[in-house]
Amino acid sequence: MLQNHDRPAHPFTTVSRTMKLRNKYSGKSCQLFYKSNPLKIVAGRGCKMYNERGDEYLDCINNVAHVGHCHPDVVEKAYKQMSLISTNNRFLHDELIKFASRVSHLLPEDLTVTFFVNSGSEANDLALRLANSHTNSKGVVTLNHAYHGHLTSLMEISPYKFTPDKFQNESYVQVLDCPDTYRGCYTFHNYSNRLAAKLYARKAAKVVKKLKESEYGLNAFIAETYQSCGGQVIPPRKYFELIHKLVKDNGGVTIADEVQCGFGRIGTHFTAIEKMRGKPDIVTLAKAIGNGHPVGIVITTDAIATSFYNTGVSYFNTYGGNPVSCGILNAVFDVFEKERLQLNAFQTGLYIVKRLRKMKPHYNFIGDIRGEGLFVGCELIQDKKTRKPAKGMAIWVVNYMKNVHKTLISVDGPYENVLKFKPPVVFNVEDAKRLLKALEMTFDELKHPNSEDVVYI
Repeated sequence: MLQNHDRPAHPFTTVSRTMKLRNKYSGKSCQLFYKSNPLKIVAGRGCKMYNERGDEYLDCINNVAHVGHCHPDVVEKAYKQMSLISTNNRFLHDELIKFASRVSHLLPEDLTVTFFVNSGSEANDLALRLANSHTNSKGVVTLNHAYHGHLTSLMEISPYKFTPDKFQNESYVQVLDCPDTYRGCYTFHNYSNRLAAKLYARKAAKVVKKLKESEYGLNAFIAETYQSCGGQVIPPRKYFELIHKLVKDNGGVTIADEVQCGFGRIGTHFTAIEKMRGKPDIVTLAKAIGNGHPVGIVITTDAIATSFYNTGVSYFNTYGGNPVSCGILNAVFDVFEKERLQLNAFQTGLYIVKRLRKMKPHYNFIGDIRGEGLFVGCELIQDKKTRKPAKGMAIWVVNYMKNVHKTLISVDGPYENVLKFKPPVVFNVEDAKRLLKALEMTFDELKHPNSEDVVYI
């Protein structure tokens, strides 16, 4: 695990022109995370980031910098490979074969073919193409509140970006209820884990059958195993096992989007779909696997890859699988294994969830605590009986944590009331103690405000 958390020796830049520009364009072409008093980040080490003045911030947001910002081993590998060659994958290269082999050995044995792309969006777009070549159908089943990427093909199946009502019954996209066990149709308050999964699957069966019999036919079911933008949603344990069987029995292809939650983040398994006992035909990974370098992969079966090959349309990606990207992938994997970061994610995540659950009885605005590994959500509410979301409160907490405690967290979910914790997996128990202390002090401020404008619900 990274030991060097010292402030990096970095020539911090001046801010006057940058401040003017970011204020001028904020909310237009730029999408700043903090719209008021935005941050200018110029350096990072481990799970710490630094602004132009050298102020240190604890990073609980960046699931992309999986093994820590600027890990020296990853930086060195990138430099060395860049100094040798960077070309496309029309040529053989050991780094590509090495990474594909390492990943396939951690996935179900029938997932043997790997495609290299540049991002999670490209990965999910290619997954849909692979499925279509195998089924020769168009219909896609997705989950409410899902987000799969920013390409046109993916925006159409990402209800996080649209209201499902815009699609009529005859659409090729059908949206299932999000299997949210706190705020969904079947909650753990009223149903057991197993029964909730069965009831969600029963509703899904009607949708799948209808789409199969439509003019579009059934192409694929795609889902983030654990929804991140949807509010850190963890489905009932047997949900994917039941849904994947249902889709396959009806001739469809199942796609597990592990872009946000894969690569050991949940602590117990390399992918969340493995823990959920799903049987995906295609798995997509990105973000974390490159530690900030733009790269993604699609892993599928030989049968689906053959169907894709038989279309006669060859697949080529200019940058996907280039030696520099693959070198970085292997360096990240080396660090992940050497520093036992999956175990760290498990232990630190367990500590965070336990501490949050101990805090819950002391604050009536905490509605639900959920999470596995370093994938944790804290849902804020106005009233425990109605569970009315506290959107303004959650946004206030995020800004207060940044401005006062220099701790960076985010908020998401359909009501923007879920505090999200998805830091680099080098985030350890000591970092968690700092996070939780800041959060407790912030919650105390909400509970006993010193000014009238503390809470905006």
